Amino acid sequence: MDYEEEERNWLPLVAAILLVLGIAGGGLYYILFGAKESPTPIAPPAEQPKVTLQPADSTTLPPSGIEETSAEILENLNVRVEAVRPEDVAATVAKIMETGDLDRASSALGGVGAGVSPEALKRLQAMAGENGFRLKQVREVGELEINRRKRFALEWEDGAEPLFLDMTRGANGQWSVDKVRLPEAALADMPATTPEGQPAPGGSPAVGEKGPALTPAEEDSLSVSDSFLQAALSQDFSKAKSFANTEMVSDAKIAAMCILFEEGKYRLNPDKPLRAMFNRETTAGFLANVLTSEVDKPAQFGVNLMREKPTDPWKVTEINLDSLLADYATRVAGGDVYYTPLVPNPKGGETLVIFFGFDEETLAPRTQRQLAIVSDVLRTDPNRKLTLSGHADALGSDEYNRELSAKRAAAVRNYLIEQGVEASQIILVAEGESRPRRPNETETGEDNPEGRRANRRTEIYLDFGN
Repeated sequence: MDYEEEERNWLPLVAAILLVLGIAGGGLYYILFGAKESPTPIAPPAEQPKVTLQPADSTTLPPSGIEETSAEILENLNVRVEAVRPEDVAATVAKIMETGDLDRASSALGGVGAGVSPEALKRLQAMAGENGFRLKQVREVGELEINRRKRFALEWEDGAEPLFLDMTRGANGQWSVDKVRLPEAALADMPATTPEGQPAPGGSPAVGEKGPALTPAEEDSLSVSDSFLQAALSQDFSKAKSFANTEMVSDAKIAAMCILFEEGKYRLNPDKPLRAMFNRETTAGFLANVLTSEVDKPAQFGVNLMREKPTDPWKVTEINLDSLLADYATRVAGGDVYYTPLVPNPKGGETLVIFFGFDEETLAPRTQRQLAIVSDVLRTDPNRKLTLSGHADALGSDEYNRELSAKRAAAVRNYLIEQGVEASQIILVAEGESRPRRPNETETGEDNPEGRRANRRTEIYLDFGN
């Protein structure tokens, strides 16, 4: 084989080698110079609360549902409001009503024939006066069923009657209006049917029809609980008493609750005011959550209601104030659980009690505020009598302490008379140091200032001597 022939035999092998080296070199070049670092993902901004707009006859969110903000909803007609947060639904409905476009408000609540008509809302608007709807606040009333059913109140300026919205959380997690509660005057004389025999707009939807039911704001267990607490918070004893079964809830306990709310500066927790523990046909129980301006930690107490038959009105039958009294003692009474305005009555039930400083018989401003509430109790029933039982600690002679306790009881009587209570309703008893609530001395015989503090008092027996 000559040289040229041998060179021709090597040419394919050399070409193959060069091809492999070219591919390898290209890959190396890409690795060194062509690869780029992946960008760090940026978290999307937090979404603002959305209000979902749906056709008025829809009950579930369609995949193509349009999402709008609360402001944009005002530009849409014939839509029903749903949102992840029920307070957003209530606020949106309120904004629509403030515009005065009641057709749009009717649609937002479910639409004509679905429960709410412009005619019924016009009546409510007329009740609001010439300025129409001007929102004061959106207030959560409470929870009827844990994390599923809630009630909100749209409260208006100028004393207009509120609009109550019962909301239900659907399977899609969205809240929507299930029932609208109007004052009875807004529904008075509304025809039940049209001349053609169809359900009239403004009444509850027909069987099988979608949309919220429109009903008068009847007193169910939640509304009675709310009205009872709102009255107590505003120091309206007479109104609070009207919601209670007076055979099961004493005047002393209602008055004590008014005093606790006033002195402790309690208010209902706006996020969790009332929570249903149970809500049956004739019995219901709610947990009330209250806050103060001083601390964020809420205090709680229970409210139970009963009625004999489903057609009977609900009445408050029990108020468990133990937790609230403990919170009051910690914050107002310096941790002394004995220094509270409600104590057990030896004859059963509860007794109101007010306290005095050492060797004092004058009424402090705090005591006067308490007695103003007591005077309201007595004015509701001129035939009621009460006993004022004065007490003293053990420092001083028996005779001196008896006279001091009589002066303390008399100071309370005189103030009540100034508040309009008849003198004939009041009985005075001077107990001196004979009935201490706490020991005046320790077990070792030393002075007990905390015990003596609780013994300088006048007890008020509201349920005695009727």
